[in-house]
Amino acid sequence: GSSALLAILALVEAQLTGGIDQTTVALNPSRSDIAWIDAARQAISVVRLAGMAVLAGYLLWRSGIRLTVVGLTRRPARGDVPYGLGLAALIGLPGLGLVVLAHAVGMNAALVPGDTDGPWWQIPMLIAIAIGNAVAEEVVVVAYLLVRLRQLGLRDASALASSALLRGSYHLYQGIGGGLGNVVMGLVFGRFYQRTGRLWPLVIAHAVIDVVAFVGFLLIGDRLGISELRK
Repeated sequence: GSSALLAILALVEAQLTGGIDQTTVALNPSRSDIAWIDAARQAISVVRLAGMAVLAGYLLWRSGIRLTVVGLTRRPARGDVPYGLGLAALIGLPGLGLVVLAHAVGMNAALVPGDTDGPWWQIPMLIAIAIGNAVAEEVVVVAYLLVRLRQLGLRDASALASSALLRGSYHLYQGIGGGLGNVVMGLVFGRFYQRTGRLWPLVIAHAVIDVVAFVGFLLIGDRLGISELRK
């Protein structure tokens, strides 16, 4: 919720200072000019993301809910990987198109990769952050939130809308396109979870999408004209 409020303020600020299309959003920028401090801060962010998921799982378990019932199993089941890759393709490709279109019409910030001349641990760290994002968001915003909203008496449709809108709201710092794309992602992921009770495909799909965005964008950004955009 606090991330959503900060994202909304960032969007409003961008609109008041020239427009969101005139701003850039760096994907996982360096957090220090000193390499080992940068690495430490990035690693702490991964631990923080994991801690969010662990806390959500603990609160469910403490309230008497078996974690396997809500999809929090130790390892993926057979079929989870194909489902995850399918969801990644279903969401990732149209989502990329939406972000590009939204920026073209002035509704989204320009996304830029990190420094291509970064240290050797940059790509492994980006992969770790992508996995951390996936685990934290899907455990908290899907499994935990949908279960709790059901316990509060909300119908599946209302709970699904709440989860999707929350996911979209804390991505608004990217612009309207980024927010809408994540709302759609939230609707698809949440509905899949409501129908199947399986969480691993969502984690796998989210991780794949983020790895492609973080690492792929870093490696081929110059070929897409990103270097011109950054100048």
